[in-house]
Amino acid sequence: MTTEPTKKKPTPKEIEEAKKWSMWEKEESVFDWYYDEEETFYVLEGDVTVTWDGEQISFGVGDLVTFPKGLKCTWHIKKKIRKHYTFN
Repeated sequence: MTTEPTKKKPTPKEIEEAKKWSMWEKEESVFDWYYDEEETFYVLEGDVTVTWDGEQISFGVGDLVTFPKGLKCTWHIKKKIRKHYTFN
């Protein structure tokens, strides 16, 4: 079981699948978040850094990111984010 977020460049097939998921967007802000289930999302726009336990991950346009269930973190949205997302 993965205990930290992962990021990759998706395949064309993964992008097509992500387009079927729900959409979420949020303006520049900082907030705490807890993942009570695993989330995978595809970033359409934005610049974000998420921190947890002294670690961090940054992502933006074109990234496919997965956050594991049980992660407590802080989101730092530096440029408005728009993403397709799904819970697994």
